[in-house]
Amino acid sequence: MASVLGKDMGGALLFGRRTYEDFYGYWPHQGGNPFTDVLNRARKYVVSATLREAPWENSVLLKDAGDVEGIEEGLTVLGSGVLARELMRRGLVDEWLLMVHPVVLGTGRRLFDGVAAGLRLVESVVTTTGVVIATYRRREA
Repeated sequence: MASVLGKDMGGALLFGRRTYEDFYGYWPHQGGNPFTDVLNRARKYVVSATLREAPWENSVLLKDAGDVEGIEEGLTVLGSGVLARELMRRGLVDEWLLMVHPVVLGTGRRLFDGVAAGLRLVESVVTTTGVVIATYRRREA
């Protein structure tokens, strides 16, 4: 699974406030874990109208999802469903990599609620644990 997820995750990370705070509260303190160094070194952008600072090393605070347009490096959004929907509404998402886990947790939230997705499947992989990793791109009109 890691090889599939890591192959296209070059560039920086983009978070909404809640996901950023969750990651910052956990990952910088996980010594001996290879993901800790990768996440600490990565450029991190956080979109928030309420945060006054982004204390995790290599973090940049953005006040609005529209500020993403000026960033030229590739961005990977982890979690942050509200932010992902807003980026999609603005036409700023080129590709989605979705992981579907064989676990039923309840009603959850709709990722594309209120957004015309217009996606086409370009690749899918099923892991040995049954996780489906699907890559979608925008359907060109």
